[in-house]
Amino acid sequence: MTKEQASQPQKRPRLRADAQRNRVKLVEVAADAFAAHGADASLEEIARHAGVGIGTLYRHFPTREHLVEVVYRRELELLATAATELMVEKTPDIALEEWMHRFVSYMAAKRGMASSLKLLFTSNAALFTEGSTLMNATFDKLMRTAAEAGTIKNDIGTSDVLYTLFGIYAIPDTPDWRDRAHRIVRLIMDGLRIRPEA
Repeated sequence: MTKEQASQPQKRPRLRADAQRNRVKLVEVAADAFAAHGADASLEEIARHAGVGIGTLYRHFPTREHLVEVVYRRELELLATAATELMVEKTPDIALEEWMHRFVSYMAAKRGMASSLKLLFTSNAALFTEGSTLMNATFDKLMRTAAEAGTIKNDIGTSDVLYTLFGIYAIPDTPDWRDRAHRIVRLIMDGLRIRPEA
């Protein structure tokens, strides 16, 4: 290897198609498991439900925290992608409301990973800065689009609504947590939406 070659950044080898499918499936199953059982969800069970062995899981994700980080990034990316799709398919106010309901699922996954995310925050604060920036930009676009269309009030700031949404995180972790969270979303939309005069 020449000195010039040694100085070049080494690219990670591309995964085979079957390995890539396994990785995607593991992340999907882990997201559900963390939302349902917390970050202490059994990695053996995650591997089993993904249809692979525990060795395959560890080849992709050497530590539990690594898996948590990838799941966290996936949930953020799904939210951003959902916003774009909803704005194409739905009227602006409906797109905003449906996105907030999807945000509830994101919060469920985040609550489940809370202990591991705290550890990640101390070692990788940039990850959360990136996530916060993406979240704010995504929600701001949804809000501005709905306000410009005249379907929601235009005198309420994006950050005010986002802070209210994050309040969902404080709801006690009881069996009816999701139902209560979705009711709060409907309450927020009732306050935002402009309704035709009777």
